[in-house]
Amino acid sequence: MWVGKESEFSMTYKTKDQGFTIIELLIVIVVIGILVFLIFSTLSGVKQKERNTERQTDIKALQAAVESYYAQNSRYPTLANMNDSAFRTANLKTLEDDNLKDPQGAEAKLVDKPAAQVYSYAVFASDRSTPCDNSKKDCVTYTLTATTEGGGKFEKTNLN
Repeated sequence: MWVGKESEFSMTYKTKDQGFTIIELLIVIVVIGILVFLIFSTLSGVKQKERNTERQTDIKALQAAVESYYAQNSRYPTLANMNDSAFRTANLKTLEDDNLKDPQGAEAKLVDKPAAQVYSYAVFASDRSTPCDNSKKDCVTYTLTATTEGGGKFEKTNLN
């Protein structure tokens, strides 16, 4: 009889050894969750840097096109000119419509004051106090601005 009871005891003991406890499963789930969080936060940081680099590239392309226009016309285009696709096609041949659109923006249009998800183009006569439209005085100074993710600004101004 003793032999039978011993084998029953060892059988029940073996069944308790199989499988995982709830605590072990929770620990594995928490570790996987932490790893997933780290991966996504790293990827979002990389994407943010890519978009900020694209903003800088766009602003530099805008500056090159505006400076080229100035070299030929001795004045800078107005904000209305910059937003007019026919004007851009005729006068700013190197500029693509995508250069006017922030990576997270809705449309390819410049605005007069810096804001998130749009590029701004502020153009002035020599006094820098009122916006310029090339009707009374020539536009001779400007500031191009992109608001970066993280709250900073990337600016380029006229070269002359």
